[in-house]
Amino acid sequence: MGRRGEQAGRVIRGRPSKEALLLGGVTALLAAGGLARLSGPAPAAVLWAAATVLMVVPATVWVLADLRAGRWGADQLAILALVGAVAVGEYLAGAIIATMIATGRVLEAAAERRAGRDLSALLARAPTSAHLRRGDTDDAPVDTVPVGDVRSGDRVVVLSGEVVPVDGMVQGEGTFDESALTGEAEPVLRTGEAVRSGVVNAGPAVDLVVTASAEASTYAGIVRLAEQAASGTAPIARLADRVAVWFLPAALAIAGLAWAFSGDPGRAVAVLVTATPCPLLLAVPVAITGGMSRTSRSGVVVKDGAALELLGRVRILAMDKTGTVTAGRPEVIAVMCAPGDTPERVLALAAGVEAYSPHVLAGAVVRAARAAGVKPAAARAATETPGQGVEGEVDGKSVRIGRLPEGDLPAWARSAVRRGRLDLATVFWARENGHPVAAFLVRDKLRPDAVRTIRRLRAAGIANIVLLTGDRVDNAAEVAALLGLDGVRAGCDPADKIAFVRAENERAVTAMVGDGVNDAPALAAASVGIALGSRGSTAAAQAADAVIVDDRIDRLADAVDIARRTKRLAAQSAGIGTGLSVLAMLAAAGGWLVPVLGALVQEGIDIAVIGNALRSLAAPLSSRRRRAPDSLLRRFEGEHEALLPARSAVRRAADALAEGGGPGVEDAVRHAYRLLEDRLLPHELAEEEQLYPALAEVLGGPEGTMTMSLEHAEIERLVRRLRRHLDEAPDGIQADQIDDLRATLYGLDAILTLHFAQEEEAYFTLR
Repeated sequence: MGRRGEQAGRVIRGRPSKEALLLGGVTALLAAGGLARLSGPAPAAVLWAAATVLMVVPATVWVLADLRAGRWGADQLAILALVGAVAVGEYLAGAIIATMIATGRVLEAAAERRAGRDLSALLARAPTSAHLRRGDTDDAPVDTVPVGDVRSGDRVVVLSGEVVPVDGMVQGEGTFDESALTGEAEPVLRTGEAVRSGVVNAGPAVDLVVTASAEASTYAGIVRLAEQAASGTAPIARLADRVAVWFLPAALAIAGLAWAFSGDPGRAVAVLVTATPCPLLLAVPVAITGGMSRTSRSGVVVKDGAALELLGRVRILAMDKTGTVTAGRPEVIAVMCAPGDTPERVLALAAGVEAYSPHVLAGAVVRAARAAGVKPAAARAATETPGQGVEGEVDGKSVRIGRLPEGDLPAWARSAVRRGRLDLATVFWARENGHPVAAFLVRDKLRPDAVRTIRRLRAAGIANIVLLTGDRVDNAAEVAALLGLDGVRAGCDPADKIAFVRAENERAVTAMVGDGVNDAPALAAASVGIALGSRGSTAAAQAADAVIVDDRIDRLADAVDIARRTKRLAAQSAGIGTGLSVLAMLAAAGGWLVPVLGALVQEGIDIAVIGNALRSLAAPLSSRRRRAPDSLLRRFEGEHEALLPARSAVRRAADALAEGGGPGVEDAVRHAYRLLEDRLLPHELAEEEQLYPALAEVLGGPEGTMTMSLEHAEIERLVRRLRRHLDEAPDGIQADQIDDLRATLYGLDAILTLHFAQEEEAYFTLR
């Protein structure tokens, strides 16, 4: 792996390319000629002629190489243009053409060097050493050795936070962050199981018995896949080359016929001058460069023009799940308490103890408490047992957060387990003095802008969108159904992803979107690889052709829209310019345009098509809209998180009624009503008075928020109905009230879930 790292370093840290040096020389001569023109035409002509001649030499080499390979392209047109410009004394035109040829070559060379650019991050993460235990006992001495010296059957120690250097079997129990390979954020407990290289030890130090050497291990295979994918990606034919396939023979034929029928070689020269392929050599790069600038301003960095052109032709899209269409970190979606308890109290208990744990689920609890405005309880003597949870002392009572031992569960806990299965959520527990007091349902939620993004991608012409994930089938299928995707491939490792992308590349232009090390090979193999850069891995960002620089997946739809418009403007500019050039060539062949006038006409064509191509720098009028105030959207988005206890209390009260009543049921119902009255309804009123009027200006009128206002009215109606029920029962809830109360509360839970999701998707993504 060391030799590959050196090779990758040479690719990335090498000297400026020959193409870049050529561009610098030609541009300098063009600029110097412009300054020299102030003192007279002769010095300027010499400098511009020098720029033209400087380009003729390498262009001739490129033409010969193309001819040997059996290709026709814009380089042949360039030779004719350069020689024709010198022949009629149009030195400025020759210098401009030379500059644009050099610019195109720089873009092409950058695309060809992609084979090594993703290796640096992959190799930088690869372990170079391992802790080898010299013996089979736990107290045997440990030496640090090069990872290449480790052999199958050896015993190695992986310290906390280290990357596992080789594939092996864990001795005893260990907790591992496998997100680098599977993309899943939640650490996994492994007991006597196989562990793959490239994952991170998320618990205390653990011993592994090696099952494969470093070169034969999983992570080395990922690096090799990235190498093979990058080197196997076919180069993209430039739009200019495709047009030149017929334009070059047409120009030669018209020039030859003009000479043959008139007997005047000047007509042939005039035809060649008007055939100067500036509409191809100038308009197309200008449009592509403008499109790249536009995507950059929209939060997506596209690494070269060929990638932008391909992005505009994507028909198949493969998407990773975790961190791409989901938020990439688990969040508490519900808190289910024992009868007589409240979400606020158990959140305070759990957050106080979990504050001492680096576990990803601990972070979810702490964030949920903070969002709900709950102050964590003062915990002491907190300790963590990998795979079991965290235990501490609060007010003299033992509090443990983690898994629940198997055994008889009370009815409310069985309900929590069942709801976890139904919601496809992870369930973990808060126990006080050994008794379960709450269940926390945790799930990696969909990004609020994911559904809108999928709709926009379909509108842009992407026909087939598939989810590729290392997650379980049920979770993956649920996400795919919510997004309305065309297919799902679950349980994928990097090899599965790359195989799928390569197969789809044979059918149509295929894009891959991902954010993890495990996605890097597929990103490199796809026609266009797109990485999320804010929280994604460096390896994914370097393997990709485009990087979304912030944490918004809707930037992907922006980039596809811009790429398609850029491609359309480039083709339009090249087509119109080429058509006008053909008309000019016919006029020159008929003797109506002398060489000098032909050059002037051609310059006019160039200005027209370049002006059209420059439209790629601006957003189309149809996409320009006002954005809602960012501070207002962030405020109400934060209030949605803070209202989790209120929503959980509604569901808990409904479940308590469904279980047939009993002690604490009325308290649960009254507690839910107080939260609705004191917290939720003021939030809804503030939305009506502050948020929705601001959104009406963005959406073009109040009709855009009318549906949400109707939902507000229904929420208020159900809360009033709940209040009337409680007013009817000053001495306690009666048996004949239970059915309607339960329906009212479940109805509130359903509409609140729908309403919050709609607002998060439709409004909070308008920033």
